[in-house]
Amino acid sequence: MEAGQIVRKLAKHYLDDPTNAVISGLRGVTLVNPSLLLDEKNKIVYRHPDSISNPKNVSVVCGGGSGHEPGFSAFVGHGALTACVAGTIFASPSAQQVRACLSQRLPADAQGVVVVVTNYTGDVLNFGMGIEKARALGKKVEMVVVGDDVGVGRAKGGKVGRRGLSGTALVVKICGALAEAGASVEDCGKIGRLVVNNLVSLGASLSRVHVPGKSAQEAKDEEERLGPGLVEIGMGIHNEPGCEKVKTDLPGLVKIMLGQMLDQNDKDRAYVNIQKGDDTVLLVNNFGGTSNLELSAVVTEIVSQLASAYGLKPRRIISGTFFGSLNGPGFIVSVLKLVDTGLGPGKSMVELLDAPAEATGWSASVKASTWEKEYQEIKATDKNEKADLRTTNLKVKPDLLKRMLKSGLDKVVAEEAQITHYDTIVGDGDCGVGLKRGADGVLKMLNSDQISHDPVLLIAKIAGIVEDTMDGTSGALYAIFLNSLAANVRKLDSSNATDLTSKMLAQALDDSLVALGEYTPAKPGDRTLMDSLVPFVETLKATGDTKEAATAAEAGAARTKGMEASLGRSVYVGGEGHKEVPDPGAYGLSQFLTALAEAV
Repeated sequence: MEAGQIVRKLAKHYLDDPTNAVISGLRGVTLVNPSLLLDEKNKIVYRHPDSISNPKNVSVVCGGGSGHEPGFSAFVGHGALTACVAGTIFASPSAQQVRACLSQRLPADAQGVVVVVTNYTGDVLNFGMGIEKARALGKKVEMVVVGDDVGVGRAKGGKVGRRGLSGTALVVKICGALAEAGASVEDCGKIGRLVVNNLVSLGASLSRVHVPGKSAQEAKDEEERLGPGLVEIGMGIHNEPGCEKVKTDLPGLVKIMLGQMLDQNDKDRAYVNIQKGDDTVLLVNNFGGTSNLELSAVVTEIVSQLASAYGLKPRRIISGTFFGSLNGPGFIVSVLKLVDTGLGPGKSMVELLDAPAEATGWSASVKASTWEKEYQEIKATDKNEKADLRTTNLKVKPDLLKRMLKSGLDKVVAEEAQITHYDTIVGDGDCGVGLKRGADGVLKMLNSDQISHDPVLLIAKIAGIVEDTMDGTSGALYAIFLNSLAANVRKLDSSNATDLTSKMLAQALDDSLVALGEYTPAKPGDRTLMDSLVPFVETLKATGDTKEAATAAEAGAARTKGMEASLGRSVYVGGEGHKEVPDPGAYGLSQFLTALAEAV
């Protein structure tokens, strides 16, 4: 009976514990390539220091949710990634994991870091927090956000943009080869973005995937959701619905897919201008559950139609599993238009793709010399980020600043019930609680510690508290903004003791808004906290008057009453609640800023 129960429970997977599956899978990556190490606590696969011939070269990092193997833990190795950060299945790694990778698992002498991230909200925000923390510590970091999917067109994608698909593998390979060749961090980032801007990808699947840990009945239900004889075009790598379901044969399917990718008359999806005779690279990626026989047949049909319908003969044809979706019975087609990198001989896109790589996720195999090499045991040690935070000659009045912060934070705590009430109407009811946790954390620090005269140290300390106490999208946005603010205030440092003026602070706040824009498309009018934050910063920059700026923030929050949301949880909640109450996040921030200004 017990054996039978086990068989039924494991009908779809050898491992029914998703956490164990992820850790065991990462260990396996290091077993088939002995030049790799695993930070199990943070789920980071990284290169052994002895395997890095030039530690001053740019480090290349990628990551995301597990379930997409071999992407991207198996892309760690010579000529590709320096490290990969893995989340749980289909979920972004946390900002703490990213920070651990950037601060502890890369060569200390590296001239910079390029971080390649797929365009999903959780990945962009959590990697963004880690990146801004690294920048605040003085590290040079370039971020390359990959959005290559054409399944979601411009009209539907809106501000979110294209999703990241298997074209990410090409971005990683090119950036890795360029870094290995000794290119600058700026060039690596620039060429990575150039690749993204010349990529189009589209997926199709016969069924949705089944996640380990779910029952056999749930797996059956997932398989039957699509319906018999149907294929879903544009299906995402996390079971996201596609753009259409069709009944067709393979030639018909490929015709539809290539049309969406390459038809220049389709203005909603013509993201890249690829014309007859252009040099291209074709990547046909297995979702994970398509047989090699069928995948080869898919390649044949695609190459045939590229030639006959579009006059394209790819210079390189790459096929296999690079960016999977567990056991999904589907595939993704990616076409890269080869354009001039401007870096000269040996550094064209195709040459960088051809460059040797010792990563099991790429087609080249690991060299025998790597297996035979004796590696010194490295004991993992956690590095204290705070020790890396350099002081500045900038000065503030700690008593005044403490009084202002306490006034604003006390107001947030007092308004928690009202903010929560608003959020139960238009959201999921956690905004007030999240803001209060952050406020309580900073208040605890203010009441127990002596406030530093150095604004950079204080802002960085507050940012760390926000990261630890506030979760959700608003917590990520505040953390990114504060870490960016610490970095931008640091830029104002000089060799002599200097008071931080309101004009200087306003400029740093404005620059931090620009940095925040790298991670969220939110603007005033989208019914978010930006409806308060942006008016505050703009007014402070224009007038230098904190009270006028706070009044502008309060007016901005008031305008969100009746405003339809275009971003955030409210988009999915629907209903008429937005007509009754302001945006909870904008309201909470405006209350903080108003009370803060009153204490000046």
